[in-house]
Amino acid sequence: MKLKHTFLFMAFASILFLGGCSKELEEYNKPAIYWYGKIVKYISQGDLERADNYYSSLQGEHIGSPLLPEATMILAIAHMHYEEYLLSEHFLNEYIKRYATINEKEDAEFLKIKAKYLALPNPRRDQALIEDAIKEAKKFKLRYPNSMYYALVNTMQTRLLMAEAALNETIADLYERLDKPKGAEYYRALKPQPWVNWDEIDRAQAPWYRAWFEGDGTQSWYGFMVPDTKSVVSRNSVVDDKQQATKEPVKQEKSQEKKKSLSQYQKDELQKAQNLRDKGIISEDEFESLREKILKL
Repeated sequence: MKLKHTFLFMAFASILFLGGCSKELEEYNKPAIYWYGKIVKYISQGDLERADNYYSSLQGEHIGSPLLPEATMILAIAHMHYEEYLLSEHFLNEYIKRYATINEKEDAEFLKIKAKYLALPNPRRDQALIEDAIKEAKKFKLRYPNSMYYALVNTMQTRLLMAEAALNETIADLYERLDKPKGAEYYRALKPQPWVNWDEIDRAQAPWYRAWFEGDGTQSWYGFMVPDTKSVVSRNSVVDDKQQATKEPVKQEKSQEKKKSLSQYQKDELQKAQNLRDKGIISEDEFESLREKILKL
């Protein structure tokens, strides 16, 4: 009897749970203020994924609602607050393309640059994002020379330029440690930023748990374990011209000696073996074996 009551209670609870979920999933044809209220509610609870879903409902059912621009900006700021910068940029782009006036467009584009800037906590991680953020900052300064955000954008651009220069210098140092001077020269000449005085600038400090593996950008803790030898796979390795010049004639002399030491009989036998191989009478392995025997004669 007790088991029967337990089973009925669990079944009833499951029906209520599934019924509540299905009711929420089947919500449609609601007024714009209903969807807007749901968006604000779940943003306040930190559930941005559900807020995004309700935004889709608001956008789908009320494309001309005056609440839609405000909801778009609210979601952009909320995603930036929770460090979801790509989603924040997505909603800002949506706002700029569809809803922003001339004055509002300036504010939204500033927030886009801010989102890109804040998305770079580790400047040695994303070279493309740094370049993109610098381009956006330059465009903003050209479009809005009298903007109230001009000084902030200029500061962000300056820091991004220093981050880019530091990244290029780090890559150049890495190529030098790998014995690839051409790669190091390329990255140092890419965007030298001559106005940067590295003696007056402190490099970005990595947290201790990343510094163990990344170092400070100029060297790594495991550098003492790397042998001080030239790279055997690098095409840009520095080669001593004198040693190379002395080695090449020796090789040429040895090859000429081998050619001169072959007798006429050996040459004839090699020619016969090559003819047999070319006609398909003997295989390549048989030809090599026969060739070695002829050379030993």
